[in-house]
Amino acid sequence: MIRHAMWLVLLGLFFLQGTIIPWLIPASWQDQVYIAPHFTLIFVLYIGLFVHRYTALVYGLIFGLLQDFDYYGAMLGTYSFSMGLAGYLAGLVQRRQPNLLFYNLLITGVALLLFELLNYGINRLFNVISIDFQFSLTHYMLPSVLFNLLFALLGYVPARKLLERVTLAPTAGDD
Repeated sequence: MIRHAMWLVLLGLFFLQGTIIPWLIPASWQDQVYIAPHFTLIFVLYIGLFVHRYTALVYGLIFGLLQDFDYYGAMLGTYSFSMGLAGYLAGLVQRRQPNLLFYNLLITGVALLLFELLNYGINRLFNVISIDFQFSLTHYMLPSVLFNLLFALLGYVPARKLLERVTLAPTAGDD
C-alpha cells in the first residue's frame, strides 16, 4: 500500500508543478529569468537516494515521458531520458556517500544541473533551440536549479520519511 503512495505523490507533484506553481512565481521574475519547477524530478531523485537507483530510473522514464507528452511536445523522449538518467545517477552516487542532508542536497543540486544541461544539449543538438549557452545558463538553468533546490530542501524530511517507510515495508510475498 505504501508503494502506491509514491505514485500518488508523483502524480500530485506533476499536477502541482504545471498548474499552481506558475501562478506563484512573480511575473517580474519571469521577465528577466525563466524558472521551471521540476518537482517530480526532485521526488525521483529522492527515490534514487532513499529507495534504489533502478526504481528511480523507472519512475524517471515514466514521468519524464508524461512530461514530454504534456508540456514539451517538440521532441519526445528528452525529459524521459534526462529524468531517468538523473535519478539513476543520483542513486548510484549516493551509495558511496553517507546519508546526510548536506550530501543529499548536493547530489540533488548536481543532478538538477545535469538534467538542465542534458535537456539543453539534446535540444541544441537537434536544433530545437538556438539560444546561446551562457545566456541559457544564467537565465534559465541556474535560476531553475536554485528554485528547485529550495523546494528540495523544504520537502526533504517528508519525502525521506515516506521513502524510508517504503524501503522498510514488507513485500506481498514475504511472511
